[in-house]
This record gives sequence, structure tokens and C-alpha cells, in this order.
Amino acid sequence: MMQVNISADSTIDILNEIKANIGGNIQDIWGEHTLIVNNTIAKGSIKFIPFDWGVSLLQYDITFLEDIEFQIEIDTFNPVRFIYNLEAPFKHKFGVEKSEKTINQFESVIFTNKTNGVNCVSFEKDVKIQINIIQIVRQKFLKKRTTNISSLNDKLYEVFVDTDHEQRFFHHGTLNLRMADYVTAIKKVKSKGMLRLLKIESKIYEILTLHIQEHNMSSQGVSLPTSLITKELKLIRKISKGISKNPSFDYSLEQLSSEYGLSQVKLQDGFKFLFNRTVTEYIRHVRLETSRELIRTTDLNISQIVYTIGFTSRSYFSKIFKEKYGLTPFEYKKQVFVPIAV
Repeated sequence: MMQVNISADSTIDILNEIKANIGGNIQDIWGEHTLIVNNTIAKGSIKFIPFDWGVSLLQYDITFLEDIEFQIEIDTFNPVRFIYNLEAPFKHKFGVEKSEKTINQFESVIFTNKTNGVNCVSFEKDVKIQINIIQIVRQKFLKKRTTNISSLNDKLYEVFVDTDHEQRFFHHGTLNLRMADYVTAIKKVKSKGMLRLLKIESKIYEILTLHIQEHNMSSQGVSLPTSLITKELKLIRKISKGISKNPSFDYSLEQLSSEYGLSQVKLQDGFKFLFNRTVTEYIRHVRLETSRELIRTTDLNISQIVYTIGFTSRSYFSKIFKEKYGLTPFEYKKQVFVPIAV
């Protein structure tokens, strides 16, 4: 196994030290620092984006061509790391530990170490690594005016106020498919310059919120639904994506159960766990979100939109649209298309 020893005072230093060990070139574009590698050690990229108040993003989208372990020594730079894994498993251990913890696909982990400790993160060769890492430097983050860490649960509160890095903390989250959509959304941001960074930053805080919510649920003993295995939850996520792509189809619980080979009970349990909605509520939610987007971005009239999203009653559509958004579809359309004064 190839070992990469890293001792750095910032993430950009870490990126430079990784480059010194595995090769590649770093491109700097509009505040995004991307290490691009294509050699006998690795193929892919590692991206670093810094934001204000000690918040930064690291994205691994890379395949290592030999087993590799990063040994990150802790000195003055010791952020809290919130990690979500989109693809192949990777492993983590603190330097004082003998056994490693495996973080599988669609799982999250939160950790920070003591000063003078070592974080060991290892990756297997020939597998696609896609991980999203949000880093928070506590001393800087606590100075942010809108930061309200008193709302955190007791354990995370202790982690955030430990600005002298006296405690070691590790939390291994359960399967979280909702977070995958938020992480993937960052890759889909097409804007450039400041607008791109602002969009990415907003998504980072959404992902951070999901990490904290997951930790809260875990602390309260909320676990995966016992009626479902991981494979079935992944299938339900696939079903939800199909509904989002084709909201006008005449879905029913019976039809989905028959088509995908899951019982109606498992479908309901899975949708409630992943989206906090029943199957019917999720379909209605997707249709309403689609209708709002159509009102905002097309010239279709309300009747045409009702047909396009799969509803048959305009009055029913108007009723549930107002219940959800506080405006009728017509009122929303008027609000979106405000005439420009000449």
C-alpha cells in the first residue's frame, strides 16, 4: 500500500502535498483549486473550494491505481469534517487505533481529531472514489454572526466549542439517500464566477444541515426501517427519480408495487423514511414542484400545465397549489411575470 504523509496548515497545502506524492497539475479558476491527475498512480480530480468563515469543500472524483493511505497529521489545522460517500467504500481510523471503520456507499461520517493526532484515510485501487467533504474551522466559524451552535445537540455542541482541539470525535451515519441528491446537485451547477460559488455555497449549507439532522436522529435512536434492506431502499430511490422525470404518468401504489416487486407496505415505509412522505404525497409534491417550474419558465397556460403534470381537475390543482405555496397558480404567475416599466 502506498502511504502519503501529510502535514499542512491549510487545505490548499494538503492539495499541494497530495500533488507532490501522486503527481498531476493544480488548476485555479475563480477560487476553485482542482488537482487533475492522469498517470500510473491515479486518474481523476480532487477539488478544493474555500468559502468565508472557515468553511470549505473538498470533492474527490478519482480512481487510484494502487491501494493508498493518506496519513494526515494534526497540528494547527484541524477542522471538523463532514463526509458523504457517493460511490466505492473507503476506510478511516485515528492513528491511535488498530482497526479501520469502513464508510460504504451513501453513508456519512463526521470526525475531528486531537492536536498532534493522525487521521488515516485509505482507498482501494481500481474503484471510483466520489466523496464530498465539508470542512469547518471552528475558531473562524464561531465568529459568524448567524452561527447559532446552541441549537445543536449536546455532543455536536461540545465538538464545535472545542477550539483547542482537546477531544477526538467520530460519528458514522447510517444510509442516507436524500443527501446523495444534494451532493450530486453540486456537480450540476453550470454557472461561472461568483454566481457559481454562491450556488455551491448554498448547497453546502443544505448538506451540512442534513448531516446535523442525521446525527440528531441517530442520537435519538432513529434507525433504518426494519422492513427494508439497503438494496430495497436504493430501489425506492430509483423509483422516486423515475417519478421526478415523468410526473404526468398515472402512478398508483398497486402499479409501482407490481412493476418493481416491492410490497405496498415496503413502498410506503421506504418513501416515509427517505422523503417523509407517503407515495401519494411524494407524487403530488413532484407534480406541484414541476408545475411551479413550468409556470416560471414556460409560456404554457394553467390548463396546459395541469394536463402536462398529470392532473385532471384544474380546481383541485389550484386548491392544493395554494395550500402548498400560499398563492393560486394564477397569482403565482402574475408574481413571476412582473411587467417591466418603460
